[in-house]
Amino acid sequence: MIRLLPLVGVLAALTIVLGAFGAHALQESLSPEELNSFETAIRYQMYHVIVMLLVLMTGFFNRRQQQAIVRLFLLGVILFSGSIYAITFGVNPQSIWFVTPIGGLFFILGWLVLAFFANKKLQEEK
Repeated sequence: MIRLLPLVGVLAALTIVLGAFGAHALQESLSPEELNSFETAIRYQMYHVIVMLLVLMTGFFNRRQQQAIVRLFLLGVILFSGSIYAITFGVNPQSIWFVTPIGGLFFILGWLVLAFFANKKLQEEK
């Protein structure tokens, strides 16, 4: 799964670009609530990018486990953060309201799968 590292690196860079854009360019055009939502999307994206890097680089998880965890987190970033970005940039919230919680569900599933695989590995080491 090391081949996903470039994608995760690009996601990290995109997080920084979007964060800077939000902090500077969107301050005047968004309400405080909208800006808060945008910042939440940025935060969640970066948290999950960092975890994906750890999953891919530490060697704790095997390839199949890495793939499962990273894919769930990628889906979470795309659906959760992506839907908030889309709404921020003008997509009608009524047309994609259901996407954000589905992305959140993928984040939760990713964490549960990570916990399951970590527990399994720790049990095998006993």
